[in-house]
Amino acid sequence: MKHEELTHEIIGAAMAVLNELKPGLDEKLYEKALVLELQARGHGVEQQREYPVRYRGQLIGKLVPDLLIDGKVIADPKVATAFSDTHIAQMLGYLSITGLEVAILLNFKGAKLQWKRVVGGTPTNEDDRDRKKINP
Repeated sequence: MKHEELTHEIIGAAMAVLNELKPGLDEKLYEKALVLELQARGHGVEQQREYPVRYRGQLIGKLVPDLLIDGKVIADPKVATAFSDTHIAQMLGYLSITGLEVAILLNFKGAKLQWKRVVGGTPTNEDDRDRKKINP
């Protein structure tokens, strides 16, 4: 898998954050704690990096992913009942605009962390049983 080791390290850091903070907090609190945890583990983390979005050569706005880890993986912390097709489509859009290949959704809603990798249009969940092709 592309950036497999890095995504495993991101998941481990997210588990550490959830284990300490517990479920039930605001999404931004988990995001800030995840930044601290990843930095403590030696990773470079950019928050809210802006990417220009163009249509027919004209700047129409900007895209702002939550976290960019080591310049390779977009991480998007959520507090949601479940991941939706909208979450996956958002990650596909982020990958398209940024030119990156891997994104990871992290759900801090429950007592057990949930995650989903999105790689080249294919989301995978924590145990890789939920593979399906997404057509944006």
